[in-house]
Amino acid sequence: MIEIVNVSELSFQTALELIRRRFDALEQASEAGGDVLSPIAIVRRIVKGVRERGDAALLEFTRQYDGCTLTAETLRVTEEEIEQAYELVTVELIEAIRTVIANVTEYQQHILLAAPDDFTRDGVTIQTRYEPLEAVGVYVPGGLAAYPSTLVMAAVPARIAGVERIAVTTPPDTDGAVPAPTLVAAKEAGVTELYRVGGAQAIAALAHGTPTIPRVDKIVGPGNLYVMLAKKEIFGHADIDLFAGPSEILILADATANESYIAADMLSQAEHDPLASSILLTTSQQLAEAVGKEIEQQLETLATRDVATQSIDRYGLIVVADTIEQCIGLCNDLAPEHVEVMTTQPNETVAKIRRAGAIFIGTHTPEVVGDYIAGTSHILPTGGSARFFSGLSVNSFLRKTAVIEYSASGLREALPHLRALGNAEGFAAHVASANVRFPKPDENNAKSQK
Repeated sequence: MIEIVNVSELSFQTALELIRRRFDALEQASEAGGDVLSPIAIVRRIVKGVRERGDAALLEFTRQYDGCTLTAETLRVTEEEIEQAYELVTVELIEAIRTVIANVTEYQQHILLAAPDDFTRDGVTIQTRYEPLEAVGVYVPGGLAAYPSTLVMAAVPARIAGVERIAVTTPPDTDGAVPAPTLVAAKEAGVTELYRVGGAQAIAALAHGTPTIPRVDKIVGPGNLYVMLAKKEIFGHADIDLFAGPSEILILADATANESYIAADMLSQAEHDPLASSILLTTSQQLAEAVGKEIEQQLETLATRDVATQSIDRYGLIVVADTIEQCIGLCNDLAPEHVEVMTTQPNETVAKIRRAGAIFIGTHTPEVVGDYIAGTSHILPTGGSARFFSGLSVNSFLRKTAVIEYSASGLREALPHLRALGNAEGFAAHVASANVRFPKPDENNAKSQK
């Protein structure tokens, strides 16, 4: 049964802390260990092993955690396997994948950063270059399920950015097979480098490289607790996109909202993971109670009831606030992954939301359109990290470089300021590197006499 609390019966800060506990699932789980190794300790052991022993450790951990025995020669998925995958999926799925790729391509091309005109002032020219990364690793969850949409929403933006090498890793089943939908999505997205390896060991291999899997510059894609902790662990050896932990949805609604829609949208996130968080912030006690009942009714016939029930019971919450402004304040403090707004004036509400991975406006914009079809990427920051991370996009795969050129007159004009700053900071060679270009007249004469 989902818990319902009222802000008027709590302090605002207490209500915030109550909600925040729901969004701290990743951190709580990572520290749990008891008499066995904690997830953090396990991840560090895996990363160290792959860094030091390469393929041997990669194969060992795949056997240990995925129950799959591979060799270095079978780590990479063959072109023949990819072609055979088309026989195992429906025509409807292939069409859906192609539609998603078209939508993602169109939107990501629209937002692709272009170099601005050269910046100039007297004697100074500065260019801004945007260049794609050379190699990117895409982690696609797998094993018991297939996530072709995740592959598309990571690999297609990278390809549009101009990334030359895109390496996909995804967990195999115990027989070493990769889900056919994932293989089809890889082919349709233009990915040719695909490895049957998952978990923290895949992240370590992409970051440090092995004889079979060359290292990459950046690793993107969501995953379970161990994948997220591994991304934290290797950061600095490779870049990462963001911390995409258990899924989150926060819905802001007033009394006019539809309880069936809200319940369905909360369950759409709850079915992801027992650690997923589904939160409703509303100004209506009547709506809160109706949503609570609706969740129970919809759970009765939900195919993913077991997982969704665990999520709702542990990390679901309905908060009744006095005003929409209170709801917005809670939302901004939490910085959740997904925010849905179902109010009489949704655009006014959205204008005040400053921190969110993605925002969905109105009755007919369920979060699922962002998961699958809109064209934005569903790889978004979680756990409050939307305070400083943005969702994945084509621009996540670009490096920005400044190209600076001074004329003699431009440097001469800057010279007094360079000297003042260099001397203040005690860097004599800094000052000298500018001074040497403008020797005094007597120094020129001395040089000419030599």
